[in-house]
Amino acid sequence: MSSETPTDLWLERSRLDGMMLGAVSYGGFFILTVQAAAALIQWPRHGRKIADHRLTLLGYILITFVLGTVGFAANAKYTEMIWIDLRDAPGGPVALIENEVAYPINIVAISCYFVMEWCMQALLIHRCCVIWNWARCVIIPMSTIYIAMITMSILVLIQSSAGVIWYNINVQLAYLCIEVGLSVVYTVLVTNRLLVMRGLMRQVMQEQEYSSIYNTSILMVIESAMLYSVCAIIYIVSFALHSNITNLCFLSISHVQGIAQLLIIIRVARGQAITCELSSPVAVVSTCIAFSGTASDAPEGTNTERVARSEQDSVQLHSVDVDFV
Repeated sequence: MSSETPTDLWLERSRLDGMMLGAVSYGGFFILTVQAAAALIQWPRHGRKIADHRLTLLGYILITFVLGTVGFAANAKYTEMIWIDLRDAPGGPVALIENEVAYPINIVAISCYFVMEWCMQALLIHRCCVIWNWARCVIIPMSTIYIAMITMSILVLIQSSAGVIWYNINVQLAYLCIEVGLSVVYTVLVTNRLLVMRGLMRQVMQEQEYSSIYNTSILMVIESAMLYSVCAIIYIVSFALHSNITNLCFLSISHVQGIAQLLIIIRVARGQAITCELSSPVAVVSTCIAFSGTASDAPEGTNTERVARSEQDSVQLHSVDVDFV
């Protein structure tokens, strides 16, 4: 111990503290996973769309939870190996931390977290495409970024399997930037779409109730994105500078991203976000307009019904598009 420098001690402390932060974040991820599954199993009463996708979301929750659990268990086991099982290895804990990707158990952990992030980003892209009504101008760039992210993660795994030191894997930095960029693009697109929908609903309904619902959903998207983005940016900067602060974020970042996704699922399942139910009041208003004509004026009544039907379809399209599923 006396031969270790202050830098070596800081490296060991950061790795151990990072594992403890990872345990805390996993605990939050576990609790929210149980809450999200319970909310979906109880057949959501608010919004038919979320109920239709109940099994899909339950499958997503199960897959991400299993992957996160395996990854966390592998990291916990390697932490034991650093200071207990392999404490007499050449170089001691410092060498084990710096060459962690040389051990298969860490490759398993990294692989699980990568696949977990693929699933979470796929859910983001699905939400964005649904809100934008599957517009090509959104599908193509989002899918391109997603494919690039998967490609980079596979390259990271290949280099990690070759025993390269983690900080020397430059592709990892590119992967992190693409992943954060995808989350930022999603946030901008969804927020912009919701703001436009809020303006259209305000023109048609002239009620503040719907504006407040859209505002709540916009805040939900931004808050979830900020939760992950802040942690990811700290990790990217520290990784680029080869700082030991990376160890404080590395074991928690996937759990934080999972928590952000689960918060949205829970709020939607509990009816605290925009759903298809918003189209019901619009249909009532449109029906009143459709029957505003008189029986003695058939052509005018027909035109009125046509206008009402067109307005109804337009408004319902916008209200359905903002369902978070």
